[in-house]
Amino acid sequence: MKKPTKKVKERKKSHIPFRLNLLFFIVFILFSTLILRLGYLQIVRADEYRAEVERTERTTLTGGVPRGEIFDANLKKLVGNEARNTITYTRGKNTSSTKMAELSLKLADYIDMPSVSPFDSDNNRDITIRDMKDYYISMHLKELNDSLTAEEKKVKDADSYQVLLDKVSEEDISTFSEKEKTATAIFKKMNASYALSTVNIKNEDVTQEEIARVSENLLELPGIGTGTDWVRVYPEENMLRSILGAVTTEAQGIPSDKVSKYLAMGYSRNDRVGRTYLEEQYETVLRGTKSSIETETDSQGEIINQIEKYSGSKGSNLILTSDIDYQRTVENIAKDSLAKRQGRNKEIYIAAMNPKTGDILAMTGQRINDKGEVVDDALGVVSNAYIPGSSIKGATILSAYMDGVLDSSNNYIVDTPLKFRGSEPIRSIFNQNGSVGLDDITALERSSNVYMAKLAMRMGGQFDTDQKTLSFDGDDILKKQREYYAQFGLGVQTGIDLPFEGTGYKGVKPEAVNGLFNAFGQYDTYTTLQLLQYVSTIANDGVRVAPKLVSEIRDTDPETGGVGALKTEVETKVLNTIPVSEDAMNRVHQGFYRVVNGTQGTARSYFQGTPYVSAGKTGTAQSDWTDPDTKEYEKTVNLTYVGYAPYDDPEIAVAVVVPFLPLSSSQRTNHENTVAARRVMDAYFKVGEFENTDSDNGETVEDVQSSAMEDQGEE
Repeated sequence: MKKPTKKVKERKKSHIPFRLNLLFFIVFILFSTLILRLGYLQIVRADEYRAEVERTERTTLTGGVPRGEIFDANLKKLVGNEARNTITYTRGKNTSSTKMAELSLKLADYIDMPSVSPFDSDNNRDITIRDMKDYYISMHLKELNDSLTAEEKKVKDADSYQVLLDKVSEEDISTFSEKEKTATAIFKKMNASYALSTVNIKNEDVTQEEIARVSENLLELPGIGTGTDWVRVYPEENMLRSILGAVTTEAQGIPSDKVSKYLAMGYSRNDRVGRTYLEEQYETVLRGTKSSIETETDSQGEIINQIEKYSGSKGSNLILTSDIDYQRTVENIAKDSLAKRQGRNKEIYIAAMNPKTGDILAMTGQRINDKGEVVDDALGVVSNAYIPGSSIKGATILSAYMDGVLDSSNNYIVDTPLKFRGSEPIRSIFNQNGSVGLDDITALERSSNVYMAKLAMRMGGQFDTDQKTLSFDGDDILKKQREYYAQFGLGVQTGIDLPFEGTGYKGVKPEAVNGLFNAFGQYDTYTTLQLLQYVSTIANDGVRVAPKLVSEIRDTDPETGGVGALKTEVETKVLNTIPVSEDAMNRVHQGFYRVVNGTQGTARSYFQGTPYVSAGKTGTAQSDWTDPDTKEYEKTVNLTYVGYAPYDDPEIAVAVVVPFLPLSSSQRTNHENTVAARRVMDAYFKVGEFENTDSDNGETVEDVQSSAMEDQGEE
């Protein structure tokens, strides 16, 4: 029985060594493979992997340059640049928020930053609680992540950062040291930058000591640099500021609605661009050519070197059509007129232009704000629209000629009051109840509303103008009138070199009688600029040209930094020509001449004694004033004037709008539409009060104003 037992023991002894041998063999194979692999990597591919570790990339970045400047016609600077020291930061490709936070803490040792927190003051805060939490999270990211619960770790995308924000208590940030608050302000600037883009960390009140400290420690401040930045300055302060426009800040960057357009043009998202009016209109001219900087980054995406390849060039300069001294005079005239305001009137708009070239000679709006202060509102010249009254009657006369309902054989019309069912009576100021025969010239001189209304009836197909009912469609007559008026610039864009302008408002009630009211300027509304283009078209014998604010584009002188050589002369742009005969145009000229110089002209008294001869048209229109807050309503009057001089060879055309004066003529002594127009022309020709006394008879403008009160009436 013992023999079988012995065989079992021998069998067990022989099995254990085999399994150990197999295990040793497998381990041997694995180690051999590892050794071979390591040898392959170190010997065969050593150079390749060493190059990968040491790999760098070169990327070309662009840097901003000063914008071109803006000058008046005599090269006086209106918009300039002021150079300032700046501390900059260029973000690497893969720079984490933690690295930026650490860098901001280092930089806080070398520069001061405005860093008033909500814990310091309720007002004038420079950093917010959110800014402080962002900085805290970046400095404590690992420990905050470790503190998350299993459920909190499951939160994804944008909500995951909100979880971290919720983890930071006010107690964590309320004890920030001054250095940490400064670092927060710096980090806020850094964190707003894009990969491989440069932002200004500090570009106001940067001292030479700060520049020196940062420059000495650039090796430990990756991405930080020093340089020169610029800001817009306005030597003439608020003059024409609303027309000159504004530039975005670095924080605003490219406007959100134009990102695609500007990025395609080579802009960076944080570039400062023109955002309104001339700055926006001439952005591509003013922007300049960016500098080119070759940036070297390591394998981690961090910037290790920057070399400037091209320093860039400043933008080109704009030369305006206006003389700033004349502009200042016109602004003062507007302020003087506004001082005589009555009733609800709180604004006045004046514009002057060369009718042949379209050059804007002066443009101003002066307005009383809610604080009772007089403020610049030049923008209102191109954006605010008002009912103009009789000043547009020249367009009505010429529209009738164009329509074929008026010629030398039928231009005699009897002015007698008109009354149609459901509307106010139509009558002329000079003829309330009688009958007066007029031709087109005297209709302009005496400002006949009835004459214009009967022309509108003819244009509607109703030649029997003594009928008491209207037999034509209101939509048709209004459409026809607006098409004709548009040829003068009324109700349409004038083509001025600005990115936006108002076109007025069209009445929405298509009753036929409204076409009659529209014929003497008592329905649709127009801007001061549209009235200016309209009278300029008549002054220019029917040729309508686009108004322009810029006459030339010039280089920057490389030595002086001032205005350089001429690059582009902005040519006069002809928009259309009024299709009427020379005789028809001359009759309107004569009518406008008689308004100012005729014995019954409505503007005669205001222009007596001028050494130049002018022509023009007054306007008085009933208007509705409504308080935007209380909706309080009141019937008021708008006074307008359009004119040009010299009569035989016009150099200047003028439009003036004085809205919301008292409705009652007995309460309204304001005649600043004509008084201001006279003064604007006197200033242009340097006569009258602008030579101390009138060159002919010593009459001052005060004499003109007092004699004007005795005029035979207004239209």
